[in-house]
Amino acid sequence: MKTNMPTNWSNRDDAMLVDAMRRGATRRDLLKLLALSGIGAAAGGSLMLKASNAFAQTPKKGGHVRVAGWSSSTADTLDPAKASTAVDYIRSCCCYNRLSTLDENGQLQFELAESIKSDDAKTWTIKLKPGVHFHDGKALSSADVVYSLKRHLDPAVGSKVNGIAKQMSDVSAVDDQTVKVVLADPNADLPMILALHHFMVVANGTTDFSKGNGTGPFVLESFEPGVNSKHNRNPNYFKQDGPYIDSFELIAIVDDTARVNALLTGEIAIAGSINPRSVRLIEAQGGAFAHANNAGNYTDLNIRRDMDLGRNDDFVEGMKYLIDRETILKSALRGLGEVANDQPVPPINRYHNPNIKPRGYDPDRAKSLFQKAGVLGKKIPVIASDAATSSIDMATILQRSGATIGLDLDVQRVPSDGYWSNYWLKAPIHFGNINPRPTPDILFSLLYQSAAPWNESHYKSDKFDSMLVEARGMLDDKKRTEIYWALQEMVSNEAGTIIPAYIADIDGVSNKVKGWKSNPLGGLMGYTFAEHIWLEG
Repeated sequence: MKTNMPTNWSNRDDAMLVDAMRRGATRRDLLKLLALSGIGAAAGGSLMLKASNAFAQTPKKGGHVRVAGWSSSTADTLDPAKASTAVDYIRSCCCYNRLSTLDENGQLQFELAESIKSDDAKTWTIKLKPGVHFHDGKALSSADVVYSLKRHLDPAVGSKVNGIAKQMSDVSAVDDQTVKVVLADPNADLPMILALHHFMVVANGTTDFSKGNGTGPFVLESFEPGVNSKHNRNPNYFKQDGPYIDSFELIAIVDDTARVNALLTGEIAIAGSINPRSVRLIEAQGGAFAHANNAGNYTDLNIRRDMDLGRNDDFVEGMKYLIDRETILKSALRGLGEVANDQPVPPINRYHNPNIKPRGYDPDRAKSLFQKAGVLGKKIPVIASDAATSSIDMATILQRSGATIGLDLDVQRVPSDGYWSNYWLKAPIHFGNINPRPTPDILFSLLYQSAAPWNESHYKSDKFDSMLVEARGMLDDKKRTEIYWALQEMVSNEAGTIIPAYIADIDGVSNKVKGWKSNPLGGLMGYTFAEHIWLEG
């Protein structure tokens, strides 16, 4: 069952659904109507949600919302440069703003910037919007932007996007409202890059982030890492539309079943990253809906190429043929996604290479490769955790496949708390979970470039690195596409990351919450939900 929006989604579909709703059609009636139109049930649910939003009342102000993320620890941070989990991104989007962002259609929108322009993709001029203030009353100026961007270049900061920011060879203020950014090499994607959550703008000179002082839609009331945070509407927010709710509290409920139960009992109004197996329960109980956002999120199995078995090409290749992608999609993900081909650029992205076919499940071929690698009969640890979406289910399916050919995969289930700091990027074989990114350059720079901060399999290739730099500044889109296609093929064949499926981010949302939409930057409306939702009923 494929849940991403149909490519032929038209205004006619919208009008058809809204008209049916006006006439009092039931959910069953709407599903029948969608079926007659050739639209799948899951996509139909999203279309009905879209039609519902189109027919919704005017946004209302007021109310409090309690929200549960799925992972949290004492390492939770209010420093956007160091953000690495969903709860970090949510808090960043509440406290701060970026120069640019992406709307639900993936189109670039300016946020703090009034414009971002360049004639050669190397020297960029950023004009700031006037009348923007930080929570403490300070007016936004070019000095704040310069400071915020330069922080990513300081190794002592520990920015998660240091590798991407290094291309900025000079950042300076032209005047109080204008910033000039000079890149080491041309990069036509800079406005899109600045939409990453890490590039939030903080006040000049900020070193203490405990107050969350930003220009964002919510003012921080309190924050206890690993426990919760409370946020109140910013009464002086520079945008006219939103936020609408008065306040919200963000907590984490690690266990998926407990998170769903909290949603169904009304303890929380929003539950992030619901396991696909819980979707039917949510829909059957009523009072809430499950929203699928298929923007390219994925859970991958990482085999470190610089450690132990990862140095053996036959073992890595064997694991790629042992992954039963169709079973993972149908069983672990309940059909909510689509089969992937071991590279991170999803079909929704215009640079996706459709010619790279996913490896079919072939245990006999895998066994032959494992025999060459000399690993049959040996116990091989595989680290999985609920922190990485559906990785427990994926690991179980993989373990069973291995058992049929004599490969002893020792699946070790570890706690969510501390998983990203203690196991991810470190264990020889482990699972990760990657949120969507808007461009191939960002994905490759974060995850596959030799010096990438999140190089999950420690993939190293001078050829890959040089081609990535070449594509980055290329204004000829046809040639740029050719390079991105080649890079995807290299990753699929050479890296130690196995991506069995692109997963739809599924959020559980109370029916009282209105204004919910998809976003290409991830689930929970690209983590910006608090700014856009309102309550009714």
